[in-house]
Amino acid sequence: MKRIVITQGEHCTSADPDATISTLLGSCVACCLWDPVARVGGMNHMLLAVHPKGGIQSESLSGVNAMELLINDLLKLGAMRHRLMAKAFGGARMISGLSDIGPANCAFAKAYLEREGIECVSESLGGELARHVVFVPTTGVARVKVQRGAPEIAPVVPTPVGNGLELF
Repeated sequence: MKRIVITQGEHCTSADPDATISTLLGSCVACCLWDPVARVGGMNHMLLAVHPKGGIQSESLSGVNAMELLINDLLKLGAMRHRLMAKAFGGARMISGLSDIGPANCAFAKAYLEREGIECVSESLGGELARHVVFVPTTGVARVKVQRGAPEIAPVVPTPVGNGLELF
């Protein structure tokens, strides 16, 4: 297997059946999109739901841009927009009492997918724990590992998992 790791503001697409795409998420959100007919897919890692005024240089870190970059690259690989399916991950509130960026990122991802008519077949969003996501772009299979153990992170009830998500 060819493992591709992405970080904040990055995205990756592939039609290689031996490829996996992975990322680590806290308050960020990743959307995994794939076309089951064309057997192509990809993942992005969104830092912010909306682009802040000033500060961050990369437009790809914000939600709309990150989603459009991912979709456009999938279309170049032969995907059809009306066949795209999604799985969404992340958006945790990592440190109690601080920013609500995690929940805002979750709300953005769900609203964007709904507005664009892309079915979200499963999700693991919110809570207070980080996630490690591994995605197989040609099949849509995703594995999620909840990252425990940081002392400043409060315990949380596990997020329900289903529809092709596996805990590992």
